Amino acid sequence: MSDQHRADMLGCAGDLTVLTPSIDRLAAEGIRFSKVSCQGPLCMPARASFMTERYVRDHGVYTNWSEISNRSPTYVWALREAGYHTALLGKAHLYRDELLSAHHIDELAFRLRELGFSEVNETGDKFPGDISNRYTEHLEAQGLLEVYRRHMAERSYQGDNETGQNATKSVPMWDSTPMPIPLSSYVDVWHGLEAVRWIEAYRRDQPFFLFVGFPGPHDPWDAPKEAVDRYRGLDVSMPASTTRPRLEGAGRYRALLESFLWLSDSETMTPDAIRGMRRSYAADISVIDEQIGRMVAALEARSLLEDTWFIYTSDHGEMAGSHGLMSKCVMYEPAVRVPLVVRPPGGCPPGVVDALVEHLDVPATVRALAGAPPIQASEGRSLVPYFEGATAEARTVAISENWGFASFETDRYRLVVDEDACRPCQLFDLREDPDEDLDLLADPGARDVVEGLMETHVRPFLSVTPARPVPSLFTG
Repeated sequence: MSDQHRADMLGCAGDLTVLTPSIDRLAAEGIRFSKVSCQGPLCMPARASFMTERYVRDHGVYTNWSEISNRSPTYVWALREAGYHTALLGKAHLYRDELLSAHHIDELAFRLRELGFSEVNETGDKFPGDISNRYTEHLEAQGLLEVYRRHMAERSYQGDNETGQNATKSVPMWDSTPMPIPLSSYVDVWHGLEAVRWIEAYRRDQPFFLFVGFPGPHDPWDAPKEAVDRYRGLDVSMPASTTRPRLEGAGRYRALLESFLWLSDSETMTPDAIRGMRRSYAADISVIDEQIGRMVAALEARSLLEDTWFIYTSDHGEMAGSHGLMSKCVMYEPAVRVPLVVRPPGGCPPGVVDALVEHLDVPATVRALAGAPPIQASEGRSLVPYFEGATAEARTVAISENWGFASFETDRYRLVVDEDACRPCQLFDLREDPDEDLDLLADPGARDVVEGLMETHVRPFLSVTPARPVPSLFTG
C-alpha cells in the first residue's frame, strides 16, 4: 500500500507517460479494478476503514485527529486466527503517535500488535518529527539525517495541516524541489529493500501476510534528481480538467473547498508548476514500482511467487492539479479513486473489472483467500469470484467520507452531501461529464435525480448515528 497514489497515473491504467513496468506486469498477470473508492480521502479515515472493513461513519475516524479503538475487530486478527504470521513493515498511520511519549517508534509497536500484527517494523510517514525509527537510523548512519530533516521542515505546515486553516508553509504546495540525498537512501527505496530483506529471511512454517506501507508518493513532491531525470524528455500527463470548483450552492462544503484552494496555492499554480509537481510525483511512483519489482523477484528467487497473492493499492488518491487543487480530502474522483491490482498465484489471464468496488472489499478478499473467519460488522464483499470466472455481488453505490461530508457514487452520478445537515452539495453526471466540471445541483432538471439518490442511498446511510465525536468543523 502506497500513500496518495491517484489511480489513473499508471501505465496499465492508460497513462503511458508514467513508468510503472512492475505494476503493469502484475496487471498483465492478474486483474486491475478500475473503479475502487477509498472510504475516506485522507490517511487515517481510509486506513481505519481498511483495517476494520467499516465505513468512516461507523468507526468514527473522520479526520487525522482520531483513531480506532485498540479493541477493534480487524481483518489482520482474522488472518492470525487462520494461522497466518502477520507482519507490518513501513507506514501504518493508524494512531496519533504525537499524543504518546516516545523517543523511538518501536516503543509504540504494541498499538499495532493490539490490532493484530504479530510482527511490527513500523517507520511512519515522511515527516519523522522527534520520534526516531529504523529509516532515520539509516539516514543518521549515512550522515544524511540533518539534511533530510531540514528539507522536510521547510515543507511541513505550522498550524492546521489538514485543512489549511491558519497554516503557514515556506514553500508552495506544488513545490517539487528534489530531496538532496542519494536515490539509494530515499525513503521509498529503503522501504522496498527492507521488504526484500524480509522476504529473503522469512523461514517460519506458517504462511505469511506481509503488509508493506510505502510513505510515498505523498507530498512533498521530492523524488531525488536521479529519479526525476528518468523523466527527462518525457511529456508527463497533465490533469484532464483544471476547472476550479463552483462554490455557490455548496453549503458548508464550500468552506472545505476554499480551504484546499488556498492550501493548493491555486492562484499562483501555473501549468509549469503543475507539470513539475506531476513529474516529481510520477518519478516517486516509478521508484515505488521498482521496489515492487524487487519484491516480486525476491519471491521468485525463493519459489514463493507461485503460492503468493500479490496486491497493490493505495490508501487514497491525489488531486495533482485537477480542478486547481493539490492534496486530497475533497470528494472529486482523483482524491477518492485508488489503484487496485491483484495477481493470483501463478497469474491468470489479464482482466479489468469496471464495476464499483469499495476499498474495504480488499481486506474482505484477503480474508476469503486465507479461509479466515468473518469480522464483526464488516461491510466488505469478497472479490474472489472474479478470479473464479464469476462476478462478485455488484455494488450500486460506493461511499467515501471525511470531515463530515460524503460522496455517493453510482454507475452514473456522484452526489456530495453534508452529513450533518443531510443536504446535497454537488452533483456530477459521470457519464456525460467524467471530468466532474459541471455541477448540476442547481439545475432544475436534476431535482428528480438528486431526490432519487437521497431517498435510495443517502438517507438510509445517514440514518445511523455517526461514531465521530464532534460535528463537522466547517460551519460557514
